[in-house]
Amino acid sequence: MARKPTHFAEASPGLFGLAAPDTEAAPPGHLGHRERLRQKLLTAGPEALADYELLELLLFFAVLRRDTKPIARALVARFGSFANVLAAPPAELREVEGVGDAAVAVIKASQAAALRLLRAEVREQPVLNNWDRLTAYLHAALAREPIEQFRVLFLDTRNRLIADEAQARGTVNHTPVYPREVVKRALELGATALILVHNHPSGDPTPSRADLEMTGEVKAAAAALGIVLHDHLVIGNGRHLSFRRDGLL
Repeated sequence: MARKPTHFAEASPGLFGLAAPDTEAAPPGHLGHRERLRQKLLTAGPEALADYELLELLLFFAVLRRDTKPIARALVARFGSFANVLAAPPAELREVEGVGDAAVAVIKASQAAALRLLRAEVREQPVLNNWDRLTAYLHAALAREPIEQFRVLFLDTRNRLIADEAQARGTVNHTPVYPREVVKRALELGATALILVHNHPSGDPTPSRADLEMTGEVKAAAAALGIVLHDHLVIGNGRHLSFRRDGLL
């Protein structure tokens, strides 16, 4: 007797563990919950979702046959917010029960997507006319970093972003910076202006004496070749300091 062909929708609860296609009844248990949460997103929008619910949706793609709500709640409890979960180091994410490599990959991919969106918005118009978007991007990229990172924004003659590059990574309170390397890279890119950026993992953006001295050295080296240093931003936890705004440049 000929065997009835088995279709994908009949053989599986749904791609990546999501509920079955809309034409079928919602399956029982946690799969039914997944369908309801997906519909909540589609009908009410992402603002209707709590942090842990948004994480649940992401985890659907990594955790196929398990209720993701306890995992999502544990992640928010451990790191404090959805944004902090995305920025958490992979090793710390794996310490939460139920979080394996697949879940870490989904979380870090989501962080990368958010940063690329913010960076693309910064590129759309001159940086100096787009300051709020620039600082939003820098906070997202650096505010939760556990060690200091020194970045340089290279700008063209119209102050549009040519490149945003990490020049050095250091310790929890120090990053070595070499002014000649910064200026050399500016010449390679054809940049005519710079914005320096680094984070303070302590959360306090107050510049150190070393920060002040380094900024003066970069400014002098750049000016010798006709390159303008517009600003140096220090990113803390939820706040930042501008050397130019505070009269330090």
